[in-house]
Amino acid sequence: MTRTSLTILLAVSMVATVGCTSKNYVKQQTTPLINKTNELDDMTAKNSKDIKDVDARAQAGIQAVNVKTADVEQKAQAAGQSAATAQQMADAANNRVGVLSNTVANLDNYRPVAETSVKFGFNKDNLTPKAKEALDQLAGSISGTKGYIIALEGSTDSVGSADYNYDLSQRRANAVIQYLASKYSVPAHKIYVIGLGKDKPVETNKTREGRADNRRVDVRLMTNTVGDTTQPTTPATTGQNNPSSM
Repeated sequence: MTRTSLTILLAVSMVATVGCTSKNYVKQQTTPLINKTNELDDMTAKNSKDIKDVDARAQAGIQAVNVKTADVEQKAQAAGQSAATAQQMADAANNRVGVLSNTVANLDNYRPVAETSVKFGFNKDNLTPKAKEALDQLAGSISGTKGYIIALEGSTDSVGSADYNYDLSQRRANAVIQYLASKYSVPAHKIYVIGLGKDKPVETNKTREGRADNRRVDVRLMTNTVGDTTQPTTPATTGQNNPSSM
């Protein structure tokens, strides 16, 4: 081997040695950085997952609070409505008491001339032929009575709610009013109407017969004229003899 070849070989060996040394150095320097970067990526991924979990729990908590709030609001609204309904019922009862008191006070100045009671069928407010016949008989005394009024008390039996029975008793009384007004031209200001519902039974509501008797409208022709000597007619009771209730 010549001197020149030996020199070239030594030069190549030195370059190779320096290259390997440089690569090892670079690897040693970059490996910790790569590992640190991987650790940071893992931590970032874990933090993102934790944040999502916390957000999900927070949203679930907020939703639960909203649901409970809505439930409380609904209950409060229902309680308010119940209170308003109770107040309306109390006001209606007070109004009925006031009307009844005023009517009774006015009727104290009158005495009966003729009276009758007409009955109604189960949950009915229409007049039967017998009921019309009884009203015709009572109306025959109107023309000869001065200073008269006609007092009506509508009633039901105990079956059904109080509000429904008040309405039903009023409808029954209205049927009598319409009949007297249309056939005998009795003016509205001559008629006193009280819808008593089931508040004033004339018989027990424990039997079919008693309930049938309570489905009625009592009609009284009355006068405030002292000089009128007309004697009250014997009370007549007529209508349907339906054994059903209401």
